[in-house]
Amino acid sequence: MSRKFLVLSALALGLIVPASAKVYTRDEAVQTAMENSADIKTAEEDLIKASSQVDAGYGNAYPSIDLSANITRIFGLKDVKNGTPITDAAQDSSMDASKFDKNVLAPAIDKMVNGMSAQGYRWQSSVGLTLTQVLYAAGKVGTAIDIAKAYKHLQEVNLENVKSTVRYNIDQAFDGFIMIDSSMAIIDESLKLYENNLEFVKQQYQSGLATELEVASIQLKMDALSIDRKTLEEQRLTAKNALLTLMGVDYDKDVQFIGELRNPDSNLPFPDTSMANIIKRRKELVMLDAKEAMTEKNIEIEEGGYKPTIALVGGLKYANNQNKITEWDAPKWDKLNKYVALSLTMNLFNGMQTKEAVVQAKSNLRSTQIQKESTIRYIRLQIENNVKALENRERNLVVLKGNVELAERIYQMTEAAYQNGMKSQLELLAANLDLRNAKNNYLKGIMQWNEAYNALLKTTGEY
Repeated sequence: MSRKFLVLSALALGLIVPASAKVYTRDEAVQTAMENSADIKTAEEDLIKASSQVDAGYGNAYPSIDLSANITRIFGLKDVKNGTPITDAAQDSSMDASKFDKNVLAPAIDKMVNGMSAQGYRWQSSVGLTLTQVLYAAGKVGTAIDIAKAYKHLQEVNLENVKSTVRYNIDQAFDGFIMIDSSMAIIDESLKLYENNLEFVKQQYQSGLATELEVASIQLKMDALSIDRKTLEEQRLTAKNALLTLMGVDYDKDVQFIGELRNPDSNLPFPDTSMANIIKRRKELVMLDAKEAMTEKNIEIEEGGYKPTIALVGGLKYANNQNKITEWDAPKWDKLNKYVALSLTMNLFNGMQTKEAVVQAKSNLRSTQIQKESTIRYIRLQIENNVKALENRERNLVVLKGNVELAERIYQMTEAAYQNGMKSQLELLAANLDLRNAKNNYLKGIMQWNEAYNALLKTTGEY
């Protein structure tokens, strides 16, 4: 996001930073958080799973090939011996059998008897291949692919939404850190002025031109400022630790941050508040659109329960039954069981489960639509509130900036009058305090303006 910024550097404090210390800019802090965020990593894994579901959906359109193999040992059976007793008997001349009986009927009976005897082998094994191709499934395969694609799109948008949230949180924490640093810089400036005044008043006191009360007043103000600065140092440490935590980085006492706040006077473009464009940009609404598409397709899936499923099935199977496991006949095509079948299955009654599943799917769709409508209304309200908040912050800044300019003039005039003996030390200290308060208030106003601007950017989906 390309935006202009007002420099309020953390390094403006003049802190002594070790040469080996890591200094993060705003972009570096955001990039580090992107790399380390557990939420982003989780969203990326969800996207990987969603992509896999699309591939799996296409896989359902392809035929499935299954291999089956088994070997069985039956106990309590004697060896099976194949023979030709009927054929041998028919060949006996005393039977006076016809040629048909000898050459056709008798061998056929022997084969039938041997085949029945084969069921009594103690070792029975088989190997088979089965191919199944779904020809018609009431659109379930194609619809499932569409649902998987919609879910993948939802996860893609969710990943971008998580990244946007991480970026927003880092920016907010970064701005807070800069705010504290800038407040410390203002206090340091006041302390420096007080130190100069203290030396001047001490000289006057030694010359009899100032009272001990004036010296004590300056010292008291300096002590109060030192306490305020100590408090800010503690807040700075807390803010730094919070920022490092958001970045997923271990604590480092030497780490520093240098960054900027947006300058309200730099004529930044006002965020696009067109609702038609916001609906396209807001990740939550895009995700609800994807969810709505998924629930619509799910209705088609459930309604498919009323329709038949047609599949083409083909198979090869070789069976081998022997007295011993070491005996194995090489597979021969004439011994293979080959088949092709057309299978049709259709549920006639399942206790109204299909009907209720359709009712539930339609209810889920309506719930999603209601959630989407509610979200749009909430976003409209958010936009109105955030626009008003930003306008209020801009009006406040005009007043606060004028207060700083006025406080500076008053301090300059008071200081000049003090040098000429026309103003007291207490009046000079009061003018300095007013100037410091005006600067702090203006700084807070800039911070609040940035918060309002960021909030509006986030609400409009431009963040």
